[in-house]
Amino acid sequence: MADTAHAARFAEIIGAANVLTAASDKAPYLVEWRDLYQGVTPMVLRPGSTAEVSAVLRYADEQGLKIVPQGGNTGLVGGQIPQESGDEIVLSLGRLNKVRNVDPDGFTITVESGVVLEALQREAEKVDRLFPLSLGAQGSCQVGGNLSTNAGGTAVLAYGNSRDLVLGLEVVMANGDIWNGLRALRKDNTGYDLKQLFIGAEGTLGVITAATLKLFPKPKKLEAAFVGLASPEDALQLFSLAKGQAGPILTGFEIMPRVGLEFCLRHLNGARDPLSGSHPWYVLMELSSGTEAFPVRDLLESILGEAFEKGVVEDAAFAESLQQVNDFWHIRHGMSEVQRAEGGSIKHDVSVPVAAIPAFLNKAIAAVEAMVPGCRPVPFGHLGDGNIHFNVSQPIGADKEAYIARWDEMNELVHGIVHEFNGSISAEHGIGRLKRDLMKQVKSELELDLMQRIKTAFDPKNTLNPGRVL
Repeated sequence: MADTAHAARFAEIIGAANVLTAASDKAPYLVEWRDLYQGVTPMVLRPGSTAEVSAVLRYADEQGLKIVPQGGNTGLVGGQIPQESGDEIVLSLGRLNKVRNVDPDGFTITVESGVVLEALQREAEKVDRLFPLSLGAQGSCQVGGNLSTNAGGTAVLAYGNSRDLVLGLEVVMANGDIWNGLRALRKDNTGYDLKQLFIGAEGTLGVITAATLKLFPKPKKLEAAFVGLASPEDALQLFSLAKGQAGPILTGFEIMPRVGLEFCLRHLNGARDPLSGSHPWYVLMELSSGTEAFPVRDLLESILGEAFEKGVVEDAAFAESLQQVNDFWHIRHGMSEVQRAEGGSIKHDVSVPVAAIPAFLNKAIAAVEAMVPGCRPVPFGHLGDGNIHFNVSQPIGADKEAYIARWDEMNELVHGIVHEFNGSISAEHGIGRLKRDLMKQVKSELELDLMQRIKTAFDPKNTLNPGRVL
């Protein structure tokens, strides 16, 4: 690759200041936060408009260059990190950070792909609306990355995954063509729903540059409880009871083990144990209503009161203020981060049918403990939609490198159990590089062939994110 000549051409398109070639300037774009991948690139490009993205991709496609789109670099499967070969160029979308339109009456907002998720949430709040996607990384992840990975988060139970929140997209194709599909229509039956192909495609089919997204009424009343339980079976019974009585106003239902809470109490700033006693498992429940008149607190107390009577719940703490609601969620959102302080952690982002979660947890926990005596399983996550982050921390005092070296072995064990329950090996994090080679185990030959045909049709020169997903 004639790096100097290419850099000069890109500088003409986006400005020399936005073509990063110095090692110190490139460094933040080359490592993902778990340190599983450390990439190499000749340059990082930072376009500032859709037109600039188009010109960059047109030149790259003509020259046979490979492009790795990157948002906030919070992905967990390595899809946004360039290969170690050093011949892939990083395309950072962070400068595409404009809010193009807010329509509170139509309950929509149109933003560019580099808008940070937390900033999007604040824009919705300004007009008394809610954008419900909520993640632990929301202070740095970007909309384009959220859509490219079909991010899930803690609100899927009530509002769905990222793809459920999208009305329209603007996408730059591999050859530089711009597809303007920024429609704010709730109904549109004119042929193939093209936008859905790009959501979850991890930048392999096109580069999302803007999106028209759904907004929702901002909750007027919000109640939460932090609940102690004896087992996942009890957590499932509580979920069934809560869903049956609260229906759509049950907006959060997260399960956590005691060991995960202990990690948070040790390493998460501001974390306090919500309950006076220790319990094997915990659930964070949230109910919300769009009207002040609805007795949300009464309903929450009624649900938990019935659960107490049935012996399902051991103890519970009710949030007495919005700050306490946020404190409860602070613990849940911090559970991934704090595991780093406990040494090596082998992670699994899996889903099984909701009713199978207790059986899956019991079998998977026993299996990994037998495989690595002394390991500390930390399964937590979205019980209400079947998504469990089945993370396993190293035994206390174990050698981190030796433990992490068993990553593939433990993945095979856990994913095998997931398969027994007709689950998925990637519930919300995507495939990227980390799980690419597992696709043949979980997809039929026909599915893989159809996916490859789509990739070839959209990106015949394999310009965009080669070696990811497929």
